[in-house]
Amino acid sequence: MASPACTADTLAAMFGANTTNAAGAAAFICDQFNIVSDKFTDTAYAVDSTYLLFSAYLVFSMQLGFAMLCAGSVRAKNTMNIMLTNVLDAAAGGLFYYLFGFAFAFGTPSNGFIGKHNFALKSMPSSDFDYSYFLYQWAFAIAAAGITSGSIAERTQFVAYLIYSAFLTGFVYPVVSHWFWSVDGWASASNLDNLFLGSGVIDFAGSGVVHMVGGIAGLYGALIEGPRIGRFDHSGRSVALRGHSASLVVLGTFLLWFGWYGFNPGSFTIILSPYESGNYYGQWSAVGRTAVTTTLAGCTAALTTLFGKRILSGHWNVVDVCNGLLGGFAAITAGCSVVDPWAAVICGFVAACVLTGCNKLAEKLKYDDPLEAAQLHGGCGAWGIIFTALFAKEKYVNEVYPGKPGRPYGLFMGGGGKLLGAHVIQILVIFGFVSATMGPLFFILHKLKLLRISPEDETAGMDMTRHGGFAYVYHDDDDLPMNKKIEPTAAVSSAS
Repeated sequence: MASPACTADTLAAMFGANTTNAAGAAAFICDQFNIVSDKFTDTAYAVDSTYLLFSAYLVFSMQLGFAMLCAGSVRAKNTMNIMLTNVLDAAAGGLFYYLFGFAFAFGTPSNGFIGKHNFALKSMPSSDFDYSYFLYQWAFAIAAAGITSGSIAERTQFVAYLIYSAFLTGFVYPVVSHWFWSVDGWASASNLDNLFLGSGVIDFAGSGVVHMVGGIAGLYGALIEGPRIGRFDHSGRSVALRGHSASLVVLGTFLLWFGWYGFNPGSFTIILSPYESGNYYGQWSAVGRTAVTTTLAGCTAALTTLFGKRILSGHWNVVDVCNGLLGGFAAITAGCSVVDPWAAVICGFVAACVLTGCNKLAEKLKYDDPLEAAQLHGGCGAWGIIFTALFAKEKYVNEVYPGKPGRPYGLFMGGGGKLLGAHVIQILVIFGFVSATMGPLFFILHKLKLLRISPEDETAGMDMTRHGGFAYVYHDDDDLPMNKKIEPTAAVSSAS
């Protein structure tokens, strides 16, 4: 309930008959109250903006996580190449999201399909968006592009990275995010005037919008390029092309874990919002709950993968555990704010099973994805969307998405099947739209011979053939050029 406004006329009437200049005294008191009230309003804006900026910095730090994860997952001869593509995703994505992407995603007022205002941040800041909101959404956009780069690693021309990264962050991802996150989007849970199937789609932080988009784009890139040389032998059996550094994989995983606390809890965009004034419970509590559900889903998926891989292969594999952990995070991202912690455990357990199943299917179909990006982000992201439609809690849904009481919630929580129907449609339209945009783009690049490098360059490694030398120097002679092959000395040979 809003507090009553302080007016001089109302306050003056409350003074006694003996008060001298009651109107002046009342005006002075109201002015002081209004000044204090404005200070509180200013503080609220500052706190929320700082919270969003800090979350944006956390999400941006995930780019370093992606870079380390990708570097450790490829062979040493392609390390410089994959790290450069991660830098490129951020740089090219920043420019194209500034020019076009943000407007396509959040340019209001607009239609349900695509935004049409705020190109190059023309009308910012405004009552709708401040610069911090742009920065936060840009960090999300380049995360989607980073997912795709992992699927096509070790065999893709540099110009192809430039083209797909610009197109994905400047058009494909923004259009999808407009559908589900903009107040004008046709399936947005915030479009209160026209809720899709009476519920809208609850994809809070982007299991579909970010992870499925990046994963499906990577799927088409890897399918059109084909597997890496040596990934499958002449009889079609799988040959492991292991990454060169489990240490970098673990480092990247922990950086991504850290960044996910900006990715999921930060998606509230504001924190200073009480659900009931004067109560200990408010949006800050929902932010904390979201961090807890994120943590539990990832931890459960990691442990499930650990023991599952032990049973299947007989080994305790740290790389598989890291991928399982990230699969749990990708799955919980959609429903992290609207489910209980116990449900997050279920989410993580099933996500690990989904990832294992997708990897088995990929191996059977001779699909080669060096980082398991399509399986992890696409498969686990799709499961996360279904999971949310099953376990979303009525109380949390109404708190996180206010203004429309009685909207549908999780099927298993007694909320009916409308939300599930909306989420199944979300999966289908994301798959269809990304297929219709990124699929043809990769196919055209393939036909123009701009997609895959030559077999000779792939065998030698792109660090040597495309980037002037290896990422690691294996000798102590600084005068030797980076791109010179170092042979073992006679002394070393005889000693061995």
